Amino acid sequence: MAFTGSYICDSFLAEILAAVHDFTVTTGHTFKIALYANTATLDETTTAYTATGEIVFAGYTAGGADLSSNGVALGSVSGQIGKTAYVDFDDVSWSGDFTGVRGALIYNSTAAGNPAVAVLDFGLDKASVASTFQVQFPAADPSLAVVRFH
Repeated sequence: MAFTGSYICDSFLAEILAAVHDFTVTTGHTFKIALYANTATLDETTTAYTATGEIVFAGYTAGGADLSSNGVALGSVSGQIGKTAYVDFDDVSWSGDFTGVRGALIYNSTAAGNPAVAVLDFGLDKASVASTFQVQFPAADPSLAVVRFH
Protein backbone atom coordinates (compact mmCIF):
# COMPACT_ATOMS: atom_id res chain seq x y z
CA MET A 1 0.00 0.00 0.00
CA ALA A 2 1.62 3.22 -1.18
CA PHE A 3 -0.89 5.83 0.01
CA THR A 4 -0.48 6.65 3.70
CA GLY A 5 -2.90 9.55 4.15
CA SER A 6 -3.87 12.96 2.80
CA TYR A 7 -1.31 15.75 2.99
CA ILE A 8 -0.51 19.32 2.08
CA CYS A 9 2.85 18.87 0.34
CA ASP A 10 5.90 20.18 2.23
CA SER A 11 7.27 21.90 -0.87
CA PHE A 12 3.96 23.75 -1.34
CA LEU A 13 4.29 25.38 2.08
CA ALA A 14 7.60 26.98 1.11
CA GLU A 15 6.42 27.80 -2.42
CA ILE A 16 3.50 29.84 -1.07
CA LEU A 17 5.98 32.24 0.57
CA ALA A 18 7.99 32.34 -2.66
CA ALA A 19 4.87 33.33 -4.67
CA VAL A 20 4.95 30.20 -6.85
CA HIS A 21 1.19 29.61 -6.61
CA ASP A 22 -1.61 32.06 -7.48
CA PHE A 23 -5.14 30.99 -6.53
CA THR A 24 -6.81 34.21 -7.77
CA VAL A 25 -10.08 33.24 -9.47
CA THR A 26 -9.88 35.03 -12.83
CA THR A 27 -6.15 35.72 -13.28
CA GLY A 28 -4.57 32.95 -11.23
CA HIS A 29 -2.83 29.73 -12.18
CA THR A 30 -4.42 26.56 -13.48
CA PHE A 31 -4.62 23.83 -10.85
CA LYS A 32 -5.32 20.23 -11.83
CA ILE A 33 -6.26 17.00 -10.11
CA ALA A 34 -4.75 13.72 -11.32
CA LEU A 35 -5.96 10.26 -10.25
CA TYR A 36 -3.64 7.48 -9.07
CA ALA A 37 -3.60 3.77 -8.34
CA ASN A 38 -2.41 2.43 -4.99
CA THR A 39 0.95 1.63 -6.62
CA ALA A 40 1.78 5.36 -6.75
CA THR A 41 4.06 6.74 -4.06
CA LEU A 42 2.52 10.06 -3.05
CA ASP A 43 2.88 11.66 0.38
CA GLU A 44 3.89 14.94 2.04
CA THR A 45 7.31 14.79 0.35
CA THR A 46 5.78 14.80 -3.16
CA THR A 47 7.12 17.87 -4.98
CA ALA A 48 5.56 17.70 -8.45
CA TYR A 49 3.09 15.96 -10.74
CA THR A 50 4.29 12.59 -12.00
CA ALA A 51 2.72 10.17 -14.45
CA THR A 52 4.11 7.22 -12.46
CA GLY A 53 1.18 5.31 -10.99
CA GLU A 54 -1.42 7.52 -12.69
CA ILE A 55 -4.49 5.56 -13.75
CA VAL A 56 -5.55 5.04 -17.35
CA PHE A 57 -9.12 4.58 -18.57
CA ALA A 58 -11.38 5.80 -21.35
CA GLY A 59 -12.78 9.16 -20.29
CA TYR A 60 -9.69 10.16 -18.31
CA THR A 61 -6.88 12.23 -19.81
CA ALA A 62 -3.32 11.84 -18.52
CA GLY A 63 -2.53 14.77 -16.24
CA GLY A 64 -6.05 14.84 -14.87
CA ALA A 65 -8.69 17.56 -15.03
CA ASP A 66 -8.64 21.29 -14.43
CA LEU A 67 -9.96 22.39 -11.07
CA SER A 68 -12.25 25.37 -10.88
CA SER A 69 -11.19 27.54 -7.94
CA ASN A 70 -13.65 29.65 -6.03
CA GLY A 71 -10.82 31.85 -4.80
CA VAL A 72 -9.14 32.47 -1.51
CA ALA A 73 -11.16 33.27 1.61
CA LEU A 74 -10.45 34.05 5.24
CA GLY A 75 -12.47 32.78 8.17
CA SER A 76 -12.48 31.79 11.81
CA VAL A 77 -12.41 28.28 13.22
CA SER A 78 -14.15 27.67 16.53
CA GLY A 79 -11.64 27.23 19.34
CA GLN A 80 -8.69 28.68 17.41
CA ILE A 81 -7.07 32.04 17.88
CA GLY A 82 -6.61 34.00 14.66
CA LYS A 83 -7.92 33.45 11.16
CA THR A 84 -7.56 30.61 8.65
CA ALA A 85 -6.95 31.27 4.95
CA TYR A 86 -8.35 28.66 2.58
CA VAL A 87 -9.16 27.94 -1.04
CA ASP A 88 -12.20 26.05 -2.28
CA PHE A 89 -12.57 24.03 -5.48
CA ASP A 90 -15.65 22.88 -7.37
CA ASP A 91 -16.24 19.12 -7.53
CA VAL A 92 -14.77 17.36 -10.57
CA SER A 93 -15.95 14.18 -12.31
CA TRP A 94 -15.09 11.65 -14.99
CA SER A 95 -17.29 9.15 -16.83
CA GLY A 96 -16.10 5.69 -17.71
CA ASP A 97 -15.28 2.22 -16.48
CA PHE A 98 -12.27 1.90 -14.21
CA THR A 99 -10.92 0.11 -11.16
CA GLY A 100 -8.21 0.77 -8.64
CA VAL A 101 -8.36 4.54 -8.12
CA ARG A 102 -6.85 5.07 -4.68
CA GLY A 103 -6.07 8.78 -4.53
CA ALA A 104 -5.28 12.02 -6.26
CA LEU A 105 -2.74 14.80 -6.55
CA ILE A 106 -3.64 18.48 -6.79
CA TYR A 107 -0.91 20.36 -8.62
CA ASN A 108 -0.18 23.67 -10.34
CA SER A 109 0.04 23.09 -14.11
CA THR A 110 0.93 26.74 -14.82
CA ALA A 111 4.10 27.00 -12.71
CA ALA A 112 7.36 25.53 -13.99
CA GLY A 113 7.75 21.85 -13.12
CA ASN A 114 4.06 21.26 -12.23
CA PRO A 115 4.58 21.72 -8.46
CA ALA A 116 2.48 19.64 -6.08
CA VAL A 117 -0.09 21.16 -3.72
CA ALA A 118 -1.86 18.30 -1.93
CA VAL A 119 -2.18 14.52 -1.89
CA LEU A 120 -5.65 13.05 -1.37
CA ASP A 121 -5.95 9.48 -0.09
CA PHE A 122 -9.43 8.05 -0.76
CA GLY A 123 -8.91 5.40 1.94
CA LEU A 124 -9.57 2.44 -0.34
CA ASP A 125 -9.56 1.62 -4.04
CA LYS A 126 -12.53 3.01 -5.96
CA ALA A 127 -14.16 1.55 -9.07
CA SER A 128 -16.80 2.64 -11.55
CA VAL A 129 -18.79 0.67 -14.10
CA ALA A 130 -20.85 2.68 -16.58
CA SER A 131 -21.14 5.56 -14.14
CA THR A 132 -19.53 8.82 -13.11
CA PHE A 133 -16.66 9.10 -10.64
CA GLN A 134 -16.68 12.36 -8.73
CA VAL A 135 -14.19 13.93 -6.35
CA GLN A 136 -16.32 15.97 -3.97
CA PHE A 137 -14.54 18.77 -2.19
CA PRO A 138 -15.76 19.81 1.26
CA ALA A 139 -17.86 22.93 1.77
CA ALA A 140 -16.08 26.28 1.50
CA ASP A 141 -15.29 26.51 5.18
CA PRO A 142 -12.05 27.34 7.04
CA SER A 143 -12.28 24.16 9.13
CA LEU A 144 -13.08 21.82 6.21
CA ALA A 145 -11.28 23.06 3.08
CA VAL A 146 -8.65 20.74 1.59
CA VAL A 147 -6.12 23.59 1.25
CA ARG A 148 -6.02 25.83 4.32
CA PHE A 149 -3.51 27.70 6.50
CA HIS A 150 -3.80 28.81 10.06
